[in-house]
Amino acid sequence: MAFTYFFRDMQTLELIADRVLPELKGHRYIDVWDAGCAHGPEPFSVAIMLRERMTRFLFRNVRVFATDLDGSSQFGDIIGKGIYPEAEIKRIPQPIREKYFSATDRPGYYIISDEIRARVSFAQHDLLTLEPIRKGFSLIVCKNVLLHFNEEQRAAVIRMFHGALRDGGYLATEHTQKMPHQTEHLFEQVTGQGQVFKKVTACVSESNVTEMAGIAI
Repeated sequence: MAFTYFFRDMQTLELIADRVLPELKGHRYIDVWDAGCAHGPEPFSVAIMLRERMTRFLFRNVRVFATDLDGSSQFGDIIGKGIYPEAEIKRIPQPIREKYFSATDRPGYYIISDEIRARVSFAQHDLLTLEPIRKGFSLIVCKNVLLHFNEEQRAAVIRMFHGALRDGGYLATEHTQKMPHQTEHLFEQVTGQGQVFKKVTACVSESNVTEMAGIAI
């Protein structure tokens, strides 16, 4: 199981809330793809941060699609139930923890609120197929998993993300992982304070070039 925890890389979460969300609020739906989500702390953290900056009515337009290769075949059940041991939620700021988590009948375990769980769904997916789960995303979050790919694989996955984002969509990556030079032209960095990028809409993704040329991969 990948190493992760709730509200990991708080700086990036705050950048999403402060710099990305204001532009996304005008969309009918805010579709987020959390790629390489492990057992759920990251997509739930993203959903909570968005809810903190949105009204209950607007938050109903948020849809977080969480995916992972999931060799254990357990992540879907964990994310669906939204139940986690106390050790995994202890880093969450107390006001947020008390607002969105409640104790279960099982000592030492807590469940995420129905409002947050309703916005997050899970599916198994292998990023290295280079096939997106769908297109038209407002935001793609892919952090820890990219560190496990070589540079060529990272570049290929990021090209795929570019094609899966809607015009003006955003990509957030691990704060320690720089954008591969092969894909720098596809995105513009929102701020030097974090790895959050806006899709350059004038660029044509490699997959689209292939389609237009009629070349089979």
